[in-house]
Amino acid sequence: MILWIIIAIVAVIAIWIIASYNRFVTFKNRASEAWADIEVQLKRRYDLIPNLVNTVKGYASHESGTLEKVIAARNSAMQSMAGANPDHAAAENALSGTLKSIFALSENYPDLKANTNFLELQRELSDTENKLQSSRRFYNGNVRDFTTSLQVFPGNIIGKMFGFKAPEYFDIPDDGVESKPVEVKF
Repeated sequence: MILWIIIAIVAVIAIWIIASYNRFVTFKNRASEAWADIEVQLKRRYDLIPNLVNTVKGYASHESGTLEKVIAARNSAMQSMAGANPDHAAAENALSGTLKSIFALSENYPDLKANTNFLELQRELSDTENKLQSSRRFYNGNVRDFTTSLQVFPGNIIGKMFGFKAPEYFDIPDDGVESKPVEVKF
């Protein structure tokens, strides 16, 4: 009788370990999938930016400094695209800020604001930014769930035993740049 109790306890522990391990693998895969969704939207954004800049160039050729900043921010963001890391988040936030300056720039060029290519590119970019924001929230939600499951008892035992580590949140750096309004000088 005691042997059956020991076997039952060992079986319950084994099932619990297997279930916990599988849960962590699921969390890890969800976070990876969510990051892939972010990368898809970033790629779309990177592809739209040169078209937007070229459209603006035709109307505001003397605003080359603003346009060069957008291109530099795009290139920096693309180069730092190696997974969820603080440098990549900072580069993406800098790019978002420079894009705002292009839209602010368009306010001073009525012909540009009326241009159908510019309006369509602006709409596409705005749609991409919304999708990107949603993807970031989804990713951070998955990271939160993964991190929580790795920190609570008894999951933290299994997580450490198998070496699971939660990825970094896609977060805005605490440098205050993102919260400041975009400055456009003429």
